[in-house]
Amino acid sequence: MQVYRGFSALSAFRTRKLLKQLQVIDNSITGLTNEYVHFVDTATDLSATEEQELKALLTYGIAEHAQPEGHIYVVVPRPGTISSWSSKATDIALNAGLASVKRIERGTAYYITATSSWDIKKIGTLLHDRMVESVLSSFGEAVALFADAAPKPLKIIDIQDEGKRALETANKSLGLALAVDEIDYLFSAYSDLKRNPTDVELMMFSVVNSEHCRHKIFNADWVADGQKQPKSLFKMIKNTYEKNREDVLSAYSDNAAVLKGKTASRFFADHNTKTFQYHHEPIHSVIKVETHNHPTAIAPGPGAATGIGGEIRDEAATGRGAKAKMGLSGFTVSNLCIPNALQPWEKPYGKPDRIVSALDIMLDAPIGGAAYANEFGRPNVAGYFRTYEEQGTAVNWGYHKPIMIAGGLGNIRDPHVQKQTIPDGAHIIVLGGPSMLIGLGGGAAASMQTGQSAETLDFASVQRANAEMERRCQEVIDACWAQGDNNPIITIHDVGAGGLSNALPELVHDSGRGALFELRSLPTAEASLSPMEIWSNESQERYVLAINDENLPGFEAICDRERCPFAVVGKATKNQQLVLHDALFDNSPIDVPMSVLFGKPPKMTKNFKTIKPSSGPLDFGQVGLSEAVERVLHVPSVGSKKFLITIGDRTVGGLITRDQMVGP
Repeated sequence: MQVYRGFSALSAFRTRKLLKQLQVIDNSITGLTNEYVHFVDTATDLSATEEQELKALLTYGIAEHAQPEGHIYVVVPRPGTISSWSSKATDIALNAGLASVKRIERGTAYYITATSSWDIKKIGTLLHDRMVESVLSSFGEAVALFADAAPKPLKIIDIQDEGKRALETANKSLGLALAVDEIDYLFSAYSDLKRNPTDVELMMFSVVNSEHCRHKIFNADWVADGQKQPKSLFKMIKNTYEKNREDVLSAYSDNAAVLKGKTASRFFADHNTKTFQYHHEPIHSVIKVETHNHPTAIAPGPGAATGIGGEIRDEAATGRGAKAKMGLSGFTVSNLCIPNALQPWEKPYGKPDRIVSALDIMLDAPIGGAAYANEFGRPNVAGYFRTYEEQGTAVNWGYHKPIMIAGGLGNIRDPHVQKQTIPDGAHIIVLGGPSMLIGLGGGAAASMQTGQSAETLDFASVQRANAEMERRCQEVIDACWAQGDNNPIITIHDVGAGGLSNALPELVHDSGRGALFELRSLPTAEASLSPMEIWSNESQERYVLAINDENLPGFEAICDRERCPFAVVGKATKNQQLVLHDALFDNSPIDVPMSVLFGKPPKMTKNFKTIKPSSGPLDFGQVGLSEAVERVLHVPSVGSKKFLITIGDRTVGGLITRDQMVGP
């Protein structure tokens, strides 16, 4: 490992701000300097020329000529993870001809001076985000970032000897969030199959059948005050569509809805001539709004960024391929409780340790979402911001676990609105970046109430964003749908909650197919991953799609042109059996009928009684008019939300004609 020091990591303003925060903890601290530090893992020693080129690549930012001094804290990505910065920097180095570079990672070194000793651990806590970073005491310790380990083996859950208790234990240790009736269902299914389940199969089942993916609560039967309700929550949502389907081409059956558009001229590159020109055709709209709450609660910046990225992928994976054009983001959180600016209605009463405060969410999440949208090239031009807490007699209501909404609008061509049926023998492809130990079990974690899962599982479910990779995938998809009737994509899904363990089975299941996959055909960035971790991680910026054999060379040429990774991971089969083979260990981590995975465990029934809160009449006697006006204007739902607009550049992508600030 080589170490290359860089320039200042923080601006002068942010350095002063951080110093003040440190001095609140310990007033003996007198100085703070910082710098980027680059750690480079190479296959062979670099030549003098190669090292000079690498140093040139790593020279950027604001030069700081003062020699740093003081106690050092080195903040790096958590060992066992790979930052999105690392992926981009390594890719740039390889494309620049530095073939010996295996990986480049970046950390931040903080140097602190003080008049006396201080609590080293307490200060270190303030300098890093424990969900995505670690603190080291020297540069040499960063070698842990590149530690190689042998691939972890498959695990078997022994229900034949230990019975149902083995499933209950796995449910807790793996964070599967399985209900009692689902454990009963699995025990019965594997007993009928006369074999033990694997950890890969259980994790896959938990995600495919999670609240996040199956919407069990929204599809549940509801009994209110002893009276069964005529509609589920989902049927209530769909009621408008059922009453009036005019001009709705697709709804509740794909990754996004499609609304019928008018015929007009659309400007994009012709696949044959390779020139941009107008195409006079129906321009249908793709629309989508979704939430990304759990990741935003535990790591607001990456959580909101991957929320925006996931929604963009949903639009792109509609039908046989579409294109996102504009986005929105929104946030509902608990009271902000800004230090030294506490409002009369705000009364802090604590939160789970593993989630951040409402204020920290609103400081970091909007920037994470806007940064991703800008880097991808689809700006956020709409949104909202609300705070809410209410203290009752027995229960306090609020949004410690926030609502983070990501949405958008795009376009799709008329022949591509509906997905096609995958024929037997079609190639199944994963498009995008490699598997990493990121977002493991996020779908199940997002289905739990905050604080129910083990803290280590919350760490595992943290995600990371790489808008550059998603942009490359989008360019490939754009080149496919631009071919019109010759679009090689048969059907496409984005990879989100549950990773490939949800996306690949869902892709073939929608066509009434099974599949045979090879685990080791999946690109991985970490050799130590177990079969379960490879299959179920939620590494972002990936799609799964089906392509016929005759279209594979043309698709490969497009991917090569866009420098977008892809892999043929298996084939669709008429036999509705899902098989995942592992060539390394020569076994099958998955071998189950599709009917077991997508079977119907007992339907959920929710009972509740109406509780009438006991509260007296509102008393405005103690609040004068001027104070009332000031209070109302301080509520985020009323106050200025300009900061949510100005943090992003709305001109990226060239499709926004008017900024939100234009007007009276």
